[in-house]
Amino acid sequence: MSMKNTASQLMQPQISLPARLTDAHMNVSSCFQCRKCSGGCPLTFTMDLLPHHVIRLAFLGQADRVLESRTIWVCSGCQTCTTRCPNGIDIAGTMDWLKNEAVKTGCAIPEEEVAVFHRYFLEGIQAAAGRLSETHLLRRYMLYKIRRQPSLADLKQDMRLGWKLWKRGRVRLGGPPALRGKAEINEIFRKAQF
Repeated sequence: MSMKNTASQLMQPQISLPARLTDAHMNVSSCFQCRKCSGGCPLTFTMDLLPHHVIRLAFLGQADRVLESRTIWVCSGCQTCTTRCPNGIDIAGTMDWLKNEAVKTGCAIPEEEVAVFHRYFLEGIQAAAGRLSETHLLRRYMLYKIRRQPSLADLKQDMRLGWKLWKRGRVRLGGPPALRGKAEINEIFRKAQF
């Protein structure tokens, strides 16, 4: 590599992870590492980084470590961490933003099934103009799992669970009624660059 190429690369501004988070209104710089988010999270047993570690690493600009961690994909978005944060940081929202950023930048995703479910979930909401058809989501996801790794035992277990949910009225065969404001919902997805 020539000196000229190196100099031109150094002169180009690089928007760091903390700056992109700030632009997205995710104020991770307010975190003083009290660990209340990690203390309240019900899923820390499955995470490779605790929520307070993710926030700290994001603040330090460690994009690779954060975007390739299991933690952002394991996060269920239950909002416990956000509720417990004394500085009002939207930690669950930050985790969701990091998921989308990992997909956009083409990072290796350690939890592929979770990423596929996440994508199907958002596509389902977009297709139904703001509502989610659980039946459609489950059907798409189950077909994905069957194609990926067929397992008759898993299929039987999932069908039993689906039958129980249907009998209790938890899932409907048809989708939900459409919401008014489909144009506004599509605009939200457009702004989110989904």
